[in-house]
Amino acid sequence: MSSPKTTPLAPNLLGLTPILLFVVLVVATGLLTNDITAMPILVAFFISAGYGLCLNPKGKKETFADKVQTFCKGGGDKNIILLVLIFLLAGAFYAVTIDIGARDATVNMALQFVPSAMILPGLFLICCFISFAMGTSMGTITALSPIGAGLATSLGLPIELALGIVVGGAMFGDNLSFVSDTTIAATRTQGVMLKDKFRANLMVALPACLVTLALLLFIDVDTSELVEAGAYDLWRILPYVLIIVFALTGFNVITVLAVGIITACVVGLVQDSFTLLTMMHSIQKGMGWMQDLAMIAITIGGIVALMHANGGIAWLIDRLTRRVSSKKGAEFSIAGLVSFLDVTTANNTIAIVTAGPIARDLNEKYGVDPRRTASLLDIFSCSFQGLVPYGAQLLSAAAVVGISPLAITPYCWYPMLIFVFGLLAIWFNFPQFSQKNDDGLSQA
Repeated sequence: MSSPKTTPLAPNLLGLTPILLFVVLVVATGLLTNDITAMPILVAFFISAGYGLCLNPKGKKETFADKVQTFCKGGGDKNIILLVLIFLLAGAFYAVTIDIGARDATVNMALQFVPSAMILPGLFLICCFISFAMGTSMGTITALSPIGAGLATSLGLPIELALGIVVGGAMFGDNLSFVSDTTIAATRTQGVMLKDKFRANLMVALPACLVTLALLLFIDVDTSELVEAGAYDLWRILPYVLIIVFALTGFNVITVLAVGIITACVVGLVQDSFTLLTMMHSIQKGMGWMQDLAMIAITIGGIVALMHANGGIAWLIDRLTRRVSSKKGAEFSIAGLVSFLDVTTANNTIAIVTAGPIARDLNEKYGVDPRRTASLLDIFSCSFQGLVPYGAQLLSAAAVVGISPLAITPYCWYPMLIFVFGLLAIWFNFPQFSQKNDDGLSQA
């Protein structure tokens, strides 16, 4: 028995306006207050959702109850709920590892293995390693910005240069880490495996990393005074090592995070870093860090469902693909969309979650491999996130020494380079996948 045919939605620009309203709210508030982060993101999305509930498809009127059902169905999509679960587990992992001293131990261990002649490339590599292990650019910037600023002062270099190196290394891990929220968002919205997205990303990130290292080697420094590294305990680094090993061997992200959390808890209890009760509080604290992001993901899911129902997504795809006649054109459209969203929201995870469903439609229409799409979403959003002076990353780095975040942007060479290599990856169509995508978790 054949399935019933569905009538294609009529493209409708008005259906897209909820997300445009969100952009206007964020940008207008930023201009009025001279602070682009002034508008609470979740509130802006709720206002946009309320507006979206007032719209109707072209030539059709729906009841408010039907619109609410559409919103709830989108927000309760199995991939959105899975994303929420993963965000909460990732937050728990961040908190527990920080509380047992894993972050500080990793920083100290890395510093002890850096030759004096390689201090700037070494600082970049340390940031790359730590951000890859932790899965958070903000945690890396918080931990290493003071060290970077101290190095710059000792070596007589511009502090902006050192902070740009820290931000660049932090974005390396934000883009590649198996437990990064951007990786989680990109893989879940496209229904692909962590290792496949990692493979595609590495082909772009590695050349950008090598060029960054080469540029840093050309900077002359006086290494007579260096920061001394503190002591470290290898057991405290074990959770980071295990999540990398488990992710590389093909385990899904739920298992990877569970292993990391359990290992960190065991190490913390054995070494008396906390009691059983304070361990539970640490887990709760980390989940609390991610609650806003979880609610944002649910709200975005509902808004995207409304935009689909009202023809807004159909209009956007029509415009994006009007002159697109190939997979390459579709990939450039995906890169442009997520870049635009990151510049307007100053949050790469939100940009990925918002662009993900639209990118998935482009995959189906033009035969783009979703593993490449997941990589492109992460690459271009992380590139601009490491460059916008009003983003949390540059704001945090600048706050360490009280300078303008705009002064750091010219030294953020790695984010610039992954943008360039991302464009080259699209143009030359690399990497390519010969095997069919098969995710261990459900694909919507």
